[in-house]
Amino acid sequence: MIVIRCGSAPVPTVLVEQTRMECSEIPTTEEINRALTGVGTRRRVLLCGTDAGLAALLTRLMRTENLDVEVAYIAEDPTPVTRAYDLPTGSAAAKLAVRGEAREVPLVRDETGTVLVGEATVTGPEGAPLVGEAYADDERVFSGEIRTLTVRPTPAMPGVRATAARPRRMLRRSWLPARAVQLGTEAGVITRDGVTGRRAVKRTTFYRHTEPWRLVSP
Repeated sequence: MIVIRCGSAPVPTVLVEQTRMECSEIPTTEEINRALTGVGTRRRVLLCGTDAGLAALLTRLMRTENLDVEVAYIAEDPTPVTRAYDLPTGSAAAKLAVRGEAREVPLVRDETGTVLVGEATVTGPEGAPLVGEAYADDERVFSGEIRTLTVRPTPAMPGVRATAARPRRMLRRSWLPARAVQLGTEAGVITRDGVTGRRAVKRTTFYRHTEPWRLVSP
């Protein structure tokens, strides 16, 4: 196994004897490729970093057909990923990473081949309302104008869920589970796992990949 340290992420002491590789805060393709060459026979990667770093790793594993690699996630503080999969943080996460068992969970991606691990939000440009419509499979999430569309992977089938934040007079939100969530809009700005896209898009789809990923979990 190998530890990938993203940027200045803390590395718990229980991992000090493990082979370690220093990477960018969001690992590059080249950095992940080098890490995979040293993954060893156990085929487990321990990532210390953020949801964005984990998404970059899984994106590369998917594109190189290496989803059989077990992935353990060590975040310093709670994140959308740790909350979604009921993962510990800090030293407890490091202990689980070394001793825990991996299980298959749905892998969610978009049409660009980028993996989503924690949460994606879509708003209009510069925080303006989002205008358009979205569907979770055949069910309509919204049509018209909303504040934010939120999409999250799920730890079990069907794999993804979505909800729309409407005006204050309609605060109650419901989550719609689906295999795929599709959005069409005049202009939408997507923030994936904490990273905001540079350009507005007119459409996007988040959907369950044909293969799962292997998460080390409680």
